[in-house]
Amino acid sequence: MDERKRDSMVAYLRRRMEEYGIKPEDLASILASDQPKLKDARYRNATGDVWSGEGEMPQWLKQAISAGQSLEHFESSSQAAVPQTGKAVDWRNDPFAGSPLARRHGD
Repeated sequence: MDERKRDSMVAYLRRRMEEYGIKPEDLASILASDQPKLKDARYRNATGDVWSGEGEMPQWLKQAISAGQSLEHFESSSQAAVPQTGKAVDWRNDPFAGSPLARRHGD
């Protein structure tokens, strides 16, 4: 996103927040309350979807497994699930490599 678009979006959000009486502190507390959910995530995909492993399996994970991916691939502790910046990723065994599922948004 270029700087002008970003500034425009920030201005729009500030106007809407003022219109509804939302303070930056309100957003900060909501975002902070979401952090434990992310820390408790046992499974995570590349787009940031998470699942604790409790309750019904989410649709994104069901689809990946039915397409041939292993559940272990999405474990949060797995290097394959959350590649570190600057490190090489081995895509040879990834059934999604080269498919629309592997492409990032905006590419």
